[in-house]
Amino acid sequence: MEIELWWLLVLPAFFVLGWVAARIDIRQLLKESRALPRSYFKGLNFLLNEQPDQAIEAFIEAARVDPETIELHFALGNLFRRRGETDRAIRVHQNLIERDGLSAAQRLHALSELGQDYLKAGLLDRAEDIFVKLRGTDRDEEALKNLLEIYQQEKEWAKAIAICDAMPNHSDHLWHKEIAEFRCEMAANEMLHDRHDEARRLLDEALAANRKCVRATLLLGDLAAKVDAGRGDVNEAIDHWKRIEQQNPVYLALAAEKLMTAHIQAGRREQGVQLLRGWLERHPSLDLLDAVFRATLDNDGAEVAYTLVRDELRRNPTLLGLDKLLEAQILVVPPERRPDLELIKNLIHNHTRRVARYRCDACGFKARQFYWRCPGCGGWETYPPRRTEEFDITL
Repeated sequence: MEIELWWLLVLPAFFVLGWVAARIDIRQLLKESRALPRSYFKGLNFLLNEQPDQAIEAFIEAARVDPETIELHFALGNLFRRRGETDRAIRVHQNLIERDGLSAAQRLHALSELGQDYLKAGLLDRAEDIFVKLRGTDRDEEALKNLLEIYQQEKEWAKAIAICDAMPNHSDHLWHKEIAEFRCEMAANEMLHDRHDEARRLLDEALAANRKCVRATLLLGDLAAKVDAGRGDVNEAIDHWKRIEQQNPVYLALAAEKLMTAHIQAGRREQGVQLLRGWLERHPSLDLLDAVFRATLDNDGAEVAYTLVRDELRRNPTLLGLDKLLEAQILVVPPERRPDLELIKNLIHNHTRRVARYRCDACGFKARQFYWRCPGCGGWETYPPRRTEEFDITL
């Protein structure tokens, strides 16, 4: 196929135009980079080398040389906030907001940054005022997330629920879990003031929002046991707590002692012990083992309790299990052997207290105490009541 003559003229013209456009872009880039102060690039270099203190000093110098550089002031304010110098961050962002010539997007950005400064400084009222102003703007979703954090810190659970309802439902986060937890917080407060009907209504709404909300089921059991305590009828409480196995068996340890107490009150101690043993067989955990050990010790004696712990330790060898085995063994050995075993147990116990922790599945935060909301990342139900330890043993 022959190439038409006019193509031979057009193709070189395209190459020439592309070369000219590239030269113009390069010259523009060089012109803009030369206009920036050298201290700006020094600051960037310090940031890349994880030297925030030196970066701040360099950016301050760059801001003095060229006070019109908006993005530089944003970077400087963020660095101040990250270092905990919220007063300086606030001043930077306030000066930006008061500056003439800012575009609408830049002004919203500065306002959002100022709200985050107030939030970091603990000035929740001021932060709330700012993020309320940002509702309905291009920063709406960001404002919602910050308002949600503020209302959780202030324990304004009704407002937090309203914010969750306004949140966009992303495929990876539908907010059902948070709404259920907020209603549980409200129900716990109602129970504290003996407003049982309102508490039950809130807990039913929590389960309607998230049918797997273990906390709502636990509280319904607590509520039934509290209301029915005068009549000695705790069957409703037992039924609630037994449903936890279908919701999330990891949380069974939280209900184990309550369930055993309820069975004793109902005159069904043996049935309660068998139920707990079945849970331990199907869902072994160190915290559940402790409850089953106590129940077996009271019901069947030291020998049976020792055998239970020994068999469980063989099935799941851990230092925490060994600590429990030594406790059981002390109860069955002759008195002359107890001092040596108590010495060993104290050594193991002191060590396990240091290594045994509850751990957040989301951020890895560890603590000795169980939390419904992780103190590290703020996630709800990311902190299962399952103690872990750094070292396991093999028998």
